[in-house]
Amino acid sequence: MSIAENAAGIVPVIDEEEEARARRARINRIAKWTLPSLVFVGMILAWHLYVVIWEVPHYILPGPVQVFSSIFTDWAVLGPAALVTARLTLMALALAVLGGVALAVTFTQSKWAEMSLYPYAVILQVTPVIAIAPLLQIYIDSAFAAAMVCAWIIAFFPILSNTTIGLKSADHNLSDLFTIYGASRWQRLRYLAGPSALPFFLGGLKIAGGLALIGAVVAEFVIGRAGTGLGLASTLLEASYRYNFDRLYAALILISLMGIAIFAAMSLISHLALRKWHESALKREE
Repeated sequence: MSIAENAAGIVPVIDEEEEARARRARINRIAKWTLPSLVFVGMILAWHLYVVIWEVPHYILPGPVQVFSSIFTDWAVLGPAALVTARLTLMALALAVLGGVALAVTFTQSKWAEMSLYPYAVILQVTPVIAIAPLLQIYIDSAFAAAMVCAWIIAFFPILSNTTIGLKSADHNLSDLFTIYGASRWQRLRYLAGPSALPFFLGGLKIAGGLALIGAVVAEFVIGRAGTGLGLASTLLEASYRYNFDRLYAALILISLMGIAIFAAMSLISHLALRKWHESALKREE
């Protein structure tokens, strides 16, 4: 901008647009955390007021103060149970990632393997795990191992399906270029199919993380009834039998917090892996 324009007080339109975009970006950053926090505080306050004003008995609906106090007073019971559920979930998720990725690569390298095995992967996915859990309890001596297999069955298919689709989604023009230069199967997988499949795999990982926790909790509900004393779901069942609703709601909150933590961790991994090159993670001007 020239000195004459400055003297005349003329401000370029582009500066106004940049300032407006910067202002909207600041507002969005603040609202991203403020709005959910306000909703959370409002829900807790409404829960507290409902219990106090209508004098709801604690054995029907305990207040938030009682529930959050129970997390600390009953931590000797809830803490070890949470560790069991977390270990069960993470081990099942790790096995789902290893098995799903390995099988997806096998499917893309061999059409015969895909035609032979993919229908059985679908059968595992559509069969209710609550029907499989009692059978696993019969044939597997360890209750923890049986529950982990249940969680693995639920978490496995999203990894397999998404990764298989991703490996097959490489750009055809780039594929032809690799063919022209005589690339090997390993080079195609490493430099073409792998990067193409990464966003799909990470999307499946977000889904599988939550499903692994769901599978672990369902398995604990079914297998924990035999007195095996597994994780938070078993603690939740025991608390319901004893009408200890403070501990019941505390266990439920810990399960929810665990699910949120898993989703946040998977989202962070996805962001770190894609932020520099993929359209879904690149920052855009608002």
